[in-house]
Amino acid sequence: MAALRSAIPELRACMAYTDEIKSVSSILARAGVRLVIVEHLSGSKMDGACFWLNNSSPVVALSLRFDRVDNFWFVLFHEIDHVLHGEGKQDPIYETVEEDATGLPPNEARANAAAANYCIPKEELEGFIARVNPLFSKQAIIGFARRIGVQPGLVVGQLQHRKVIQYSFHKEMLEKVRPVVTSSVLTDGFGNKLSL
Repeated sequence: MAALRSAIPELRACMAYTDEIKSVSSILARAGVRLVIVEHLSGSKMDGACFWLNNSSPVVALSLRFDRVDNFWFVLFHEIDHVLHGEGKQDPIYETVEEDATGLPPNEARANAAAANYCIPKEELEGFIARVNPLFSKQAIIGFARRIGVQPGLVVGQLQHRKVIQYSFHKEMLEKVRPVVTSSVLTDGFGNKLSL
């Protein structure tokens, strides 16, 4: 999956603005990965899946259960990590985003850590927290996000996940992605029917 590894900087370049998500499907397609969006089933907690059509055709599926920019990128990179490790070839891998990540299988813990690091490099986030904690102003978050080239909602999501800020803080930065994603990716649901 050298092509997919090579595509990661290109994907990362799309993270500064929510509208850039429309480029993700074509970037992944050029790297040999199919991206599909399937409307999540009510009551289910499925966020993403990874499976292979054959030994050289991986598929990443996302449900957009949480219609937020931070969740989109985290789940996408989580599934990409599974693809990069050749996982999901025998049996599909599917996940939910859980707050309590203790007791995860090693491959899931690895994929979570990789996804978080792709979204915001760990040392960058830890440095930001050390400098700013506990005064995470909107301006500080936006300035940090611009410096590292991500949409501010990714910073908010990581801070919330680490329980450094409350889930009610800066929610306006957690932009919705569904309209952008469903306009540019093969989808099933959301009022659309998949036709092949």
